[in-house]
Amino acid sequence: MKNIEFNSSINPTIGVEIELQLIDNVTFDLKNISHKILADIDKKFSDRIKYELFESMIEINTGICNTIQEVDNDIQQTLNHLENILTNYNASINFSSLHPFARGKDQIVTDDSRYKRIMKDLQIIGTRFITQGLHVHVGIHDSEKAINVNNALRMYLPLLLALTTSSPFYEGTDTGLHSYRTKIFESLPLAGLPDYLDDWDHFVKLTNNLIDAKVIKSVKDLWWEVRPHPGFGTVEIRICDIPVTFKEILTLVALIQALVVTLQNLQKYPNVHIQILESNKWQAVRYGLDGIFIDPLTLQQLNIRKAIQDLCKLVEPTMISLGSSHYLSMVDEILTKGTGSSKKRELYRTSESFEYVIRSLKEQFYV
Repeated sequence: MKNIEFNSSINPTIGVEIELQLIDNVTFDLKNISHKILADIDKKFSDRIKYELFESMIEINTGICNTIQEVDNDIQQTLNHLENILTNYNASINFSSLHPFARGKDQIVTDDSRYKRIMKDLQIIGTRFITQGLHVHVGIHDSEKAINVNNALRMYLPLLLALTTSSPFYEGTDTGLHSYRTKIFESLPLAGLPDYLDDWDHFVKLTNNLIDAKVIKSVKDLWWEVRPHPGFGTVEIRICDIPVTFKEILTLVALIQALVVTLQNLQKYPNVHIQILESNKWQAVRYGLDGIFIDPLTLQQLNIRKAIQDLCKLVEPTMISLGSSHYLSMVDEILTKGTGSSKKRELYRTSESFEYVIRSLKEQFYV
């Protein structure tokens, strides 16, 4: 069995990945220009701006950050550089987990051997995969701690999703869901909620079995909604839709960092039945903040808003120690005003124009 080393991180460092849409400033449709953009970026941003599956998408990454303020500064510097380049192509960025009317068949696959292999494997599923997500890495200094946190986080993932839902529309249709991105993502092989892992050796053995069977080529092909990342020495949370304001993005990053730190200091969590977790996730996907949450430990039934408030109470002492507790007020605002999915539906209801929805939310992103 090939050993997989966990490159311990200084706890609790943060790394953020945001997948972005590239849109035309006139039509507001997706624009297949990422190869042109990447050819124009300054060398100092070469580790910050990367291509994605389709030419109409691009990913930005932070460096290793110690505080939310560092994340804030890092992302803004990258976005400023990227937006300056996009003006040359009459294009801009759109923060959303699904474009409301763009069609998958119109997107161009990025000229990359891994992406071409993936598309050949996925067939029609791949053409639907025009989704974008927010991924957050939090550093952990020990592989066994990483496994324990990975197991425990599965119980809280539906709450993080409910706070970020922003993908109600797909190819011009209201899906009736708050996060259709999640359902598209689940159609990928080895995607979704991971099973309980006994320890680091269990993770290594499972990964090696999948590699030996040629199901995957590396850990990168484990598209779980939370996973240990051996190379970075982190746990990576991948379930979130992209919030529609910058403040909300920072709020989720702060909440996730505090949750990971909190869970490291608690006792090992039991193996909760996957059907309880899947039920909670479906409630977040379908109903957003109005869904029902079954507490996986007590089996008590709560509304999702109350469960999120309980989560905030759990992590508040950690957020105070990390200097990020002021973001808790933003969670309250989300619970009151709703997430991106609700805002998009309301904007479309009053305008019947997807272009208006996109333009309005772009104007509000930094407010």
